[in-house]
Amino acid sequence: MEENPTYNMPQEEEGIDVIDLLRKLWDGKKTIIICTAVFIVLGLVMALTMKRTYSVSSTMVPQLNSRSNSSLSSLASLAGIDMAMPSSGSDLSPVIYPQIVSSVPFRLELMNTPLHYEKADTMVSMFTYAKEYYKPGLGTYIRKYTIGLPGTLLGLLRKEKEEPVFVNAAGVGENNPKPLMVSKEEEQMLKALSQSVSLSVDKKEGYLTLSVMGSEPLQTAELALKAQQLLQEEVTRFRTEKAQSQLDYVQARYNEIKVETESLQAQLATVRDRSKDMTTTRARIEQERLQTKYNVSSAIYSEMAKQLEQAKMQVKRDTPTLTVIQPVTVPRQPSNSRARTLVIWTFLGFVLGCGIVLARGYWPKVREVFSSENQKSIIE
Repeated sequence: MEENPTYNMPQEEEGIDVIDLLRKLWDGKKTIIICTAVFIVLGLVMALTMKRTYSVSSTMVPQLNSRSNSSLSSLASLAGIDMAMPSSGSDLSPVIYPQIVSSVPFRLELMNTPLHYEKADTMVSMFTYAKEYYKPGLGTYIRKYTIGLPGTLLGLLRKEKEEPVFVNAAGVGENNPKPLMVSKEEEQMLKALSQSVSLSVDKKEGYLTLSVMGSEPLQTAELALKAQQLLQEEVTRFRTEKAQSQLDYVQARYNEIKVETESLQAQLATVRDRSKDMTTTRARIEQERLQTKYNVSSAIYSEMAKQLEQAKMQVKRDTPTLTVIQPVTVPRQPSNSRARTLVIWTFLGFVLGCGIVLARGYWPKVREVFSSENQKSIIE
């Protein structure tokens, strides 16, 4: 049997010729240097004119004193572990806390909180500072008319809509819920706050991290402290809402029965003093009737006093606390670096210059491919 000889056919290796790429980059070094130099100048302008920002972070651990869940089970549920214990309907998982921080009422409260600014003589809110004191830097205008130019043009083409004016409808009282309305300026400030104030939850370790960015050191620290306080108040309000409602009801009923008991006690004392020297049956019956009413009222009063103390204890029991592990401190150094900004712009210029040089070398091949495909389609 004759075996057919096998021949190893040479195969064309496909890959990137690094030497050829380096040669093309060296030939186009003038373009790369010019592009990098332009971006270095832009980077210097951006670095020297950018607004300094300061960041503050605080670490907290939620302590949930629930009726049904202990602190251990609360942290376990935060980590995604089910302790097989019944949970109360008033429980609020720490995973929901970031939603509270990003809510519109929370940000509105932060926006209207008076803070210390260097340019203001007195404490002013962020909204007032943005309207009366803040002046954007040159870097803001550069970004607006370079990267943000399409959005700026679209904003000019859009027709400005008048803000609607809402009038209370007939039959709408103050106790009825109403939609929350914000102006255009407030909406812009709320968007800025959503980027400045954030809360993250570490489900594995069971702690919260509050991060706040601002334009000045003291203002940033005060804003972080206010955010901490508001978070504690909102969580407490949600957790103790049911217990507080029960406490208000018991307190009102306690006040009523207290007044009634004291009134009956005064009437009984008056009847006893008046009938001290009288032995008539009518006086004795009236005294017994008041004594019976007073005994019943006094028993109810004593029971309501017990329920009032229990309701107060329930409110304290349901009140959660945020244990601060890392407190808020006034930052000493800004969080944004001018040197880093210059390096980033320089790198972008170098990459863009290299891209232009390489694209210039491959453009004839691309044109040749497209022209050949067009000729084939015409022949077919």
